[in-house]
Amino acid sequence: MIHWTCTPFNALSVTELYEIMHLRCEVFVVEQNCPYQDADYKDLKCDHLCGWVDGNLAAYVRLVPPGVSYTEMSIGRVVTSPKYRKNGLGRQLMTKAIELCILNYGEKSIRIGAQQYLTQFYDSLGFRQCSDMYLEDNIPHIEMLYHAREQNI
Repeated sequence: MIHWTCTPFNALSVTELYEIMHLRCEVFVVEQNCPYQDADYKDLKCDHLCGWVDGNLAAYVRLVPPGVSYTEMSIGRVVTSPKYRKNGLGRQLMTKAIELCILNYGEKSIRIGAQQYLTQFYDSLGFRQCSDMYLEDNIPHIEMLYHAREQNI
């Protein structure tokens, strides 16, 4: 059973922050073999959605307010722990993130920078590609938009 928490940066405990940074490093740096500067100061302005299973961080995203990454609100650093993959947790995570973005920032568009290989997954959630492919840290990405009013939320 998953327990969801959504916490502003300044309210995260040291342990929660450590777990978040550990998971992001495990997947984005080590697993994807992509050295990059993860700590980009955007975290300070974001809410952090965590999915916990038996006290372990199983899934995470940051909810980015409008004007920080894009003009629109955004969802970033989407990650599921390798230990908890293949059971629909990524879909639960993104569904919860979309709901919280709309609750926190209004029924507006959400823009994401998605790894291109996940296009079909994000498309199934209502996101639509809105840019050409670009390389970010040598990984193909595309921008995608979710229009809340078109999704009947």
